[in-house]
Amino acid sequence: MKQNTVENCDASVLDMGPFFHGTKADLQIGDRLTAGFTSNYQPTVLMNHIYFTALVDGAGFAAALAKGDGKERVYIVEPMGHFENDPNVTDKKFPGNPTRSYRSQAPLRIVGEVTEWVRKTPEELQKVRAYLKTLTPQDIIN
Repeated sequence: MKQNTVENCDASVLDMGPFFHGTKADLQIGDRLTAGFTSNYQPTVLMNHIYFTALVDGAGFAAALAKGDGKERVYIVEPMGHFENDPNVTDKKFPGNPTRSYRSQAPLRIVGEVTEWVRKTPEELQKVRAYLKTLTPQDIIN
């Protein structure tokens, strides 16, 4: 896997990879994930960024919350351009970036897939889904 460089990320970014993206989409190595789709959390919000994390369990959590009926999948991804800390969690909800969450307007290339991660319980997922229903489009920094 290509190592990310300081040139394609903000100085405040903590990680150089590997990175993960959780979804229910059935994709292949070499496919690209791009921005421009509706949010998993607010169907009226068109996303300007693609989100990813350096935590495999975090990507698995995102896969569980993703819309669709497909199998939960966690892909190993490589940012193809500039990326930054995810402002929806970094310093807004947590000091620093403990969730190790990032976003990019550039595509992410799928370079592999992870099949094992710690899954949330149905009760934990229901609690988060209930919280997500309380969000407004203005609550998502896009």
